Amino acid sequence: MAKLWFKFQRYFRRKPVRFFTFLALYLTAGSLVFLHSGFVGQPAVSGNQANPAAAGGPAEGAELPFLGDMHLGRGFRDTGEASSIARRYGPWFKGKDGNERAKLGDYGGAWSRALKGRVVREKEEERAKYIGCYLDDTQSRALRGVSFFDYKKMTIFRCQDNCAERGYLYAGLEFGAECYCGHKIQATNVSEAECDMECKGERGSVCGGANRLSVYRLQLAQESARRYGSAVFRGCFRRPDNLSLALPVTAAMLNMSVDKCVDFCTEKEYPLAALAGTACHCGFPTTRFPLHDREDEQLCAQKCSAEEFESCGTPSYFIVYQTQVQDNRCMDRRFLPGKSKQLIALASFPGAGNTWARHLIELATGFYTGSYYFDGSLYNKGFKGERDHWRSGRTICIKTHESGQKEIEAFDAAILLIRNPYKALMAEFNRKYGGHIGFAAHAHWKGKEWPEFVRNYAPWWATHTLDWLKFGKKVLVVHFEDLKQDLFIQLGRMVNLLGVAVREDRLLCVESQKDGNFKRSGLRKLEYDPYTADMQKTISAYIKMVDAALKGRNLTGVPDDYYPR
Repeated sequence: MAKLWFKFQRYFRRKPVRFFTFLALYLTAGSLVFLHSGFVGQPAVSGNQANPAAAGGPAEGAELPFLGDMHLGRGFRDTGEASSIARRYGPWFKGKDGNERAKLGDYGGAWSRALKGRVVREKEEERAKYIGCYLDDTQSRALRGVSFFDYKKMTIFRCQDNCAERGYLYAGLEFGAECYCGHKIQATNVSEAECDMECKGERGSVCGGANRLSVYRLQLAQESARRYGSAVFRGCFRRPDNLSLALPVTAAMLNMSVDKCVDFCTEKEYPLAALAGTACHCGFPTTRFPLHDREDEQLCAQKCSAEEFESCGTPSYFIVYQTQVQDNRCMDRRFLPGKSKQLIALASFPGAGNTWARHLIELATGFYTGSYYFDGSLYNKGFKGERDHWRSGRTICIKTHESGQKEIEAFDAAILLIRNPYKALMAEFNRKYGGHIGFAAHAHWKGKEWPEFVRNYAPWWATHTLDWLKFGKKVLVVHFEDLKQDLFIQLGRMVNLLGVAVREDRLLCVESQKDGNFKRSGLRKLEYDPYTADMQKTISAYIKMVDAALKGRNLTGVPDDYYPR
């Protein structure tokens, strides 16, 4: 044996190239085995479990024998499986390579190519109005916001998505493949005949011409998403009763413009800029000026003296923008001064916005939230309660994705966050394969990973809610979609359960600072719906079960946009 080993050594000593080649092959083989292990070990679900609809399925509100014990305990998840991310998906999505895809409202996933006919055109008509063909000069653009180009797949719809995602009022198409965005049109109108080039990705549709723009005015789903440079448009509001207390800083500006008022309030370090004709007012959102009762924008439609295309409000109705100044009234956070007498869970299925909800709770209460797990990336982003043991009693509530009876009964109360399963599944799949703010690769969506993920995780979406409703001692149900749409009211409900007295001004501060550090950029979205007909049928069955369970406890059922797809 020793002689054989000596010959082996002498062989490689004489042939070092062969030795290093052998070593490289050995390491490569080991790496492949390691990578392969990352895709195995997922729990298997029988055909009936994965597709209750195909199996006939129980009636609404019935027990769910086919779901089995699907809660994912500590031994189930893979690396990083336990943490979830705040994902504030707005209604507009854009692709990294310029291939935008979007939807109006909260529809799960991306649009299917098959929907490009009548349905998509109806959506376009609802959210954009064509206003004409305009001259465009390469030295002085008609629309001076962001732009992008796609010389193979440009469509009117995608250009509108690109601009709407950023809150612009206008979208313009040129040369059949170029898209420009802006808050105002700084050019003259020309004959419709001059916009004569077909869109590269949509036959029969016009996308401008040579130095000519086909311009659309966007009807945004949320006017508050509109931007003017770095400022966010908040709307038209009636003059507050006590102006000097509501908006304490005022300046007269004869040549009023949005830029001037926003810059003035930014310099004075106020988060709100209110334009009132020739007066600019600055302040904070407070109970005297909460920005909840918006008026018809036409009441504020008085043109700025220094701008042709923007409104500057009137002495009675103010146009309000939110500046980039941070409202620090709700930024302080600390651990609880004494050990809490009860453990309150912030429970959700992964991908349902748990981390975003933690961000809101910490701002609203001033206390850190904890976690059933430990996620270093969350800790580094400011969630200091992440490192504490979940039973320490130093945090206001505990993040958890657990859904077993033993784990649920360990908590004295819970906020149960529920999100549209189509959205939650895609969000968690992106996190699983792309990280907290990344995206899964195209190969993952088209490969075996996505079908296996849906088969294993879709039942868990249902059992998670059902288990918490069944075993939870005191459960407050909050729908992610309601929290997005009516943050002030829903966050107030959550804070009440936590037993913390919070000033209304602090909640108003949170409302204006609601975005956290974990938000996907929206710069990369699928161009197709990844859900097959069978997947949709299965998930729809789960939605009906959860809806029936909620209503069976005299709670509001799931939002209407959960189905049909």
